[in-house]
Amino acid sequence: METQQIVIEKPESKFKRMWEVLIQNKAAVVGLVVICILVFIALFGKWLTPYDPNLGDMSANKLPPCSEHWFGTDEQGRDIFSRIIDGTRVSLSVGIEAVAFALVIGTVLGAVAGYKGGKIDTVIMRLMDIMMSIPDILLAITLMAALGRGIDKAVIAIGLVTIPEYARIVRGSIMSIKDSEYVQAAKVIGNNDVVIIFKHILPNVLSPIIVRATLGISTAILNVAALGFLGLGVQPPYAEWGDMLGRARSFIFEAPYMLIFPGLAITITVLAFNLLGDGLRDAFDPKSQH
Repeated sequence: METQQIVIEKPESKFKRMWEVLIQNKAAVVGLVVICILVFIALFGKWLTPYDPNLGDMSANKLPPCSEHWFGTDEQGRDIFSRIIDGTRVSLSVGIEAVAFALVIGTVLGAVAGYKGGKIDTVIMRLMDIMMSIPDILLAITLMAALGRGIDKAVIAIGLVTIPEYARIVRGSIMSIKDSEYVQAAKVIGNNDVVIIFKHILPNVLSPIIVRATLGISTAILNVAALGFLGLGVQPPYAEWGDMLGRARSFIFEAPYMLIFPGLAITITVLAFNLLGDGLRDAFDPKSQH
């Protein structure tokens, strides 16, 4: 008598399905590839720069792009190509650290507000509303004026102004599922509020948070550049794209390449994160996975 073997197929991984949807989005793939290149440059930039990005040579200042200086030199004779490579590390690190800072605080505030409700929710969200009523860049400028200049101050200032976005997203997501059966079951078996929020609820609302964080990095990089352009952001000797633009604006007609290349660096980086963020949004959408 022949025995029939039953084969049970393992359910397809959720993340595998999302990855398949993501790689079908050509724009998102381009964004991901560009981001990987930028991360590589940020990590290994000091070995990629042909010149010292902070060492000037006044005898070779404001040279146009040539074989020796691919992007030309600035008003102090520093190689612009080397400074843009070095600035990649600064812009990416400040952008990512600022988003991580805002994400942690915003997630905690939004989770507490959404789960607890009542007066706690009212107080937290009214504070978030007050912060959102002030334009991000104006609030960041005010904070930088109060905190002082420097990379760490820029991270704090840019992170603080974006906290409300993450708090509102997390609060809305938690309010939509906090009465679900699995949450009620977690309460019945004796889990405390902290365990319920961070172990049972937050893992199920990660999709909008990840998408917003990806898009938030591009916004943070723009804010870093804006602060640098105004002379309030990252200070010398660090090379930063916005600061390079701010210093080059006086030479817009004499040496336009001094603005073009840092501007392109900002544009390409912001566009890459936006493309990836849009692709992640589609990948996390269940309707896109069919």
